[in-house]
Amino acid sequence: MSDWWRDGMARDWAAALEPVAEHLTEIGRTLDHERASGLQILPPAPHIMRAFQQPMADVRVLIVGQDPYPTPGDAVGLSFSVAPGRPMPRSLTNIATELAADTGDILDGGDLSGWTEQGVLLLNRVLSVRAGEVGSHRRIGWEMVTDQAIRALAARSEPLVAVLWGKDAQSVAPLLGDVPIIASAHPSPLSARRGFFGSRPFSRSNNHLIAESGTAIRWGVDH
Repeated sequence: MSDWWRDGMARDWAAALEPVAEHLTEIGRTLDHERASGLQILPPAPHIMRAFQQPMADVRVLIVGQDPYPTPGDAVGLSFSVAPGRPMPRSLTNIATELAADTGDILDGGDLSGWTEQGVLLLNRVLSVRAGEVGSHRRIGWEMVTDQAIRALAARSEPLVAVLWGKDAQSVAPLLGDVPIIASAHPSPLSARRGFFGSRPFSRSNNHLIAESGTAIRWGVDH
């Protein structure tokens, strides 16, 4: 039970999250209790910590979301991403629209794992949710865990750009130190026209990366 969160996690992430191990143990107990009560928890257990499978040392872009999609079948443990073949939720459709307008790149589906393979950390502030209940796992301890992850990421010497969409994501800005931040409204249909569209986060991220390391992200990845 106490080590449930380490399964499949990259070693450097496991070390970085050790200071919040007790919080993760308590979160595990909460999730087990809810499952035993008949509640469906998303994403499925093996994917809850999926964002930390790629080594922390490889991360070049941090994209922060809110909490997982509450629709069964959508949440996969990577913020904004869905499983191959699933229809794009509306927020992801807006992300694809902005990507095309910004760079001309086209997403061929909602699976963003090709971004993670290039060093994009797709991290929600809260890593689980009850099916059908948006925000239902806020304040069970996840914020302390993701705060620790972001602090550890910002403390490295490797190049990093942070993309913060919406107020929840922007609340982590004080943890990022001197990391360049690209902030805008959330891509949700409720807010995308209030500053997300036209914010050009993809080309701006690449401009920072090229200046620091000479290597850009291929946002229009094929699967």
